[in-house]
Amino acid sequence: MLDTDRARADDEELVRACVDGDRRAFDVLVERHQRQVYRLCYRFVGSHEDASELAQDAFVRAYRALPKFERTSKFSTWLHRITVNVCLNRLALKRPAHQTLDDSSAIRAPGETADAAVLREERAARVRAAIAQLPKKQRATLILRAYHDLPHEEIAGILGSSVGAVKANFFHALANLKKRLTNE
Repeated sequence: MLDTDRARADDEELVRACVDGDRRAFDVLVERHQRQVYRLCYRFVGSHEDASELAQDAFVRAYRALPKFERTSKFSTWLHRITVNVCLNRLALKRPAHQTLDDSSAIRAPGETADAAVLREERAARVRAAIAQLPKKQRATLILRAYHDLPHEEIAGILGSSVGAVKANFFHALANLKKRLTNE
């Protein structure tokens, strides 16, 4: 497959080419999906360094598992499932001692006072800490729905559960989040 063909190919064609031995096809898949995978990892761990490491691990696992990919779902859904599992496994092994602040939130919006920026950052840190305390399925559902705006059906595919379970997890995650934040 030529480089121009790879760039124009859809994910399914690239997966097929990769399974047939074209390693550069996987490079195109990584380029296409690396931003989303990184953002998803970052929402779980709150650290750029850890998110980069987790994203790389997710792509390595995806590459190794590609021959087993059954193509019953979209490649992106399958890749998100691997990424969520990598993140949840990391969190199960190593719970962070402190929550890292999001670097982008330290930048003040135009016209925002320093006091308002500090208050906004304190609220954001409380929300991130409360999300980190949610049960795994609730946390994953909340991150995928609220931060990545994925539909319930796609989240169900990623998490390997029913749409009803995803809706219930999202509802319970919001209720738990509200309870944690109002108790502080």
